[in-house]
Amino acid sequence: MSGGTLPGVDDPDPSRIVLHVDMDCFYASCERLREPALRGEPVVVGMGYEPGETFGAVATASYEARGFGVESAQPISQALEALPRAADRHGAGESSPAPGHGYYRPVDLEYYQSVATEIAAILAECADVVRNVSIDEAYLDVTDRTAWQYAPDGDRTLAEGYARHVKARIADEVGVPASVGVAPNMSAAKIASDHDKPDGLVVVEPGAVASFLAPLPIESVHGVGPVTADRLAETGIETAGDLADADPTALREAFGSRGPELRDRARGVDDREVTPTGRPKSLSRESAFGERADDAAKRETVSALAADVAARARNREATYRTIGIKVVVPPYDVNTREQSLSGPVDAPELVEEVALELLSEFEGDPARKVGVRVSNLSFASGEQARLDGWDGGESGADAAESDEAAPDQPTDPATTGSASEGQVSLDEFEPDG
Repeated sequence: MSGGTLPGVDDPDPSRIVLHVDMDCFYASCERLREPALRGEPVVVGMGYEPGETFGAVATASYEARGFGVESAQPISQALEALPRAADRHGAGESSPAPGHGYYRPVDLEYYQSVATEIAAILAECADVVRNVSIDEAYLDVTDRTAWQYAPDGDRTLAEGYARHVKARIADEVGVPASVGVAPNMSAAKIASDHDKPDGLVVVEPGAVASFLAPLPIESVHGVGPVTADRLAETGIETAGDLADADPTALREAFGSRGPELRDRARGVDDREVTPTGRPKSLSRESAFGERADDAAKRETVSALAADVAARARNREATYRTIGIKVVVPPYDVNTREQSLSGPVDAPELVEEVALELLSEFEGDPARKVGVRVSNLSFASGEQARLDGWDGGESGADAAESDEAAPDQPTDPATTGSASEGQVSLDEFEPDG
C-alpha cells in the first residue's frame, strides 16, 4: 500500500494535513549508517550481551533480526538464544556470519542523538509546527505547506508528493529510512505510518479515515494496548470497525471516559492539534510476557527496564523524586507501587534497587507485564539528594499512575511509555519501528 491514497471528501476538517514521521528501527539504522556492511544483516542493539554481563535488554532489532523472534525490550538472554551472536562463532571480525547469527551492537545514545538532530533540522524546515515525541518519531502539521488537491497528472495528491519530499530529504541528507503516514488528524497519521513498514508511505484522505481503520485489528487504534485489546475481544470487539460500532454507554461503563474516546479514534474522529512537545512528568518503560512470567523472569526484566528508564532520565538531564513499578497479573489486575525519595536524584543503581524491592511484594505471582517508572521529574540544575537519603515514602495499590504521554492522548494502562504512543524520551526502546 506504499504511496496509496484513499479518496474521500467528508472529513469535518478537510484542510488539516498531518504527517507522522517514524524512523524505521532507528538505532539499527544508525549502526548501519556507521557500518554500511551491516545493511541487510540481522542487527540487534542492546546491552548485556558481552561475556560476563548478567542482565540486559534489546533496545531495537532490525527487521531481519525480528524474523528470528528478537523484539525490543526483550531480555538479552532470550535474544541471544533466538539469534546467536555472529562473533561467538566467527570471532571479533564477525565476517561472513552463518545463517541464524546476527550482529550485536551496544547502545550509543550520543551518536543516535547526533543523527536525530540532523533529522529534526530537516523536519523543522518542512513544517511550521513539529511535535517531537521521541528520538525517532514526530508529528508535522503541513497544512500551510501543501493541499489535498490532486496534482495535475491526477496520480496523487499534493500532500502525498510533499510527504515523498520529506522522506527523500531524510534519506538523501541523513541516510536512514523513515515511514510516513499522512492523514487529516494525528491518530490516523500515526496508524498510517505503521501500516506499511519499513520505508513506507501511506496517505489517508479526508473522509476515508473510518473506512481505512475499519478492517484493522483493534490494537491498531491509537491508545489500545494488549490489556485493553484482550478486554475488548472478550466482548466481541476485535477490529477498529467493531469498536466504531460499539455502544458508547457500554464502553464508558467498562473503561470510563477512555471508552468513548477510543471509539471516536476508531471512527476517525480526532480534533487534537499538533503542538510542540513539552517536558514529561514521568518516564516509564514496560514489557509484556508471551507467557506468564516466573520470579526470575520478572526480576531480570525489571532490572533491564530500570536501567533503561534511568538512562533516559540522565539523557534528558532529569532528576526524579519517585521510583515506581507496575505489575499486571492475570486476568487484568493492574498493580502499582512506588517509593518516594527525600529529594531529586540521578541514581541508576537506586532505581534498580527500589524497583526490585517493590517487586518482591509480588513474589510467586504470575505476571503478564511489568514496568518501571520514575516520576516527579525536575529539569532545573541544583543539589541532588544523598543517594542514601530516601525515606519510606508512599507505597501501595493507590499510588498515583502517571506517564509521559501528552495529557490529551488516551493511554492504555498496558502501554504507558510505549515508544509509539506519545513518548518524549530521547532514548527509548523501539517496539514498532
